[in-house]
Amino acid sequence: MSIDASAQIHASAVIEDGAVIGPDCRIGPFCVIGPEVKLGRGVVLHSHVVIQGATEIGDETEVFPFASLGQIPQDLKFKGEKTRLKIGARNRIREYVTMNTGTEGGGGLTQVGDDGLFMSSCHVAHDCKIADRVILVNSVAVAGHCVLEDDVIVGGLSGVHQFVRIGRGAIIGALSMVTADVIPHALVAGPRAGLEGLNLVGLKRRGTSREELSALRATFAELSKGNFRETARDLSEGEVKGDLAREVLEFILGPSDRSFLTPHK
Repeated sequence: MSIDASAQIHASAVIEDGAVIGPDCRIGPFCVIGPEVKLGRGVVLHSHVVIQGATEIGDETEVFPFASLGQIPQDLKFKGEKTRLKIGARNRIREYVTMNTGTEGGGGLTQVGDDGLFMSSCHVAHDCKIADRVILVNSVAVAGHCVLEDDVIVGGLSGVHQFVRIGRGAIIGALSMVTADVIPHALVAGPRAGLEGLNLVGLKRRGTSREELSALRATFAELSKGNFRETARDLSEGEVKGDLAREVLEFILGPSDRSFLTPHK
């Protein structure tokens, strides 16, 4: 066990031998920390947090009561292999959130980036790759092997099917069931989710230029006319205007076995 002298630990917390507690950590009442856990500088655990498995939590992440991090994956194929959960810096992980370790078949690692907000009762399953500044609203469930790129927002009570990719800057409306890949900067909604357009509000908030928006709109209009992969391949063979339009085409042509969410007919 390695506990930095500056860490503040409540007397009722249980820290098993082998755990590493970094400088300026604060660990509240009735927390349980397993022997393979590593906490970075300034991590705050409020009361009743459970962290198990080979779990690493980055600097200044804050975890609220009854969150459970690093438990074994909910996958019948899991047979006790050595797998990990790695959470980045400055995340806010609210009450009752669960994040599981990976599986051997998925690379053995569930990974969460920096500066995310995971509201109460969210679930991040095995082998997911969650990038930076992602927001999961209350009770979102992300199934195994999913990839959520930077700045994705998923609305409350939504579900994301296993192996789905959600591109950078996309926003998913509440109560959506996402069963296929979502292109970057998309706006998605519906119980059987469909592509409603572009996330123009998010793009404008990030200071996107008119020229970039115009090129992205034009590319989206072309994609909406037919098969995404075929259209993206055709567009890529010509001159692509705008970095965002190019990003969308590269995402569509990237490695994935899933189809894409398309506009509702």
